[in-house]
Amino acid sequence: MSRPLQGLLGGSFDPVHVAHIELARQARAHLGLDGVTLIPAAQPWQRGKLGASAEQRLEMLALAIQNEEGLDVSPLEIERGGPTYTIDTVQALDTGKDYVWILGADQLENFCTWKQWDDIARRVRLAVAARPGAELKPPANLQKLLQALGRPLQVIPMTPMDISATAIRQRLALGRPIEGMLPPGVAQYIQRNGLYRQPSA
Repeated sequence: MSRPLQGLLGGSFDPVHVAHIELARQARAHLGLDGVTLIPAAQPWQRGKLGASAEQRLEMLALAIQNEEGLDVSPLEIERGGPTYTIDTVQALDTGKDYVWILGADQLENFCTWKQWDDIARRVRLAVAARPGAELKPPANLQKLLQALGRPLQVIPMTPMDISATAIRQRLALGRPIEGMLPPGVAQYIQRNGLYRQPSA
């Protein structure tokens, strides 16, 4: 009997937007995943202060996936607290499943700067989707390791969506429209809670 195959999509989700949800959907469909778990970071070590609290980001994710089959949210990194390192998350996974870590091409470019990146690549499969302005090409060290493992980088066929949380935060701070960029429930939540009204750092 084959083991369950679970997709994992990490990020700040500050806020979660339609490109995140579409990436999870496409990964599930094209990689034959049993489901995709979205994992919000407690404190991403490679970026500054977040615009929404951990609780708010979890609540927005819950709203974003409420009608999405096969998607769920894990508070694992938030409950662990402190700087978020993917290796800690991967080491804490249920050993009864196989995992695919889902990346945008922009994250792939700096994958080899992640803490114990080589150990991550040994523990989970990697799948990447195109992002505007980023190449779908692994860094040389990662490519070498994947070849040695006999585990090619999987590509998620998805049309790049020019939507980013940074741009959304900037638009909200300037009072500009964000139609079509956020799941409706998330847009309403942000408005109701007055989030992102100040320019982010």
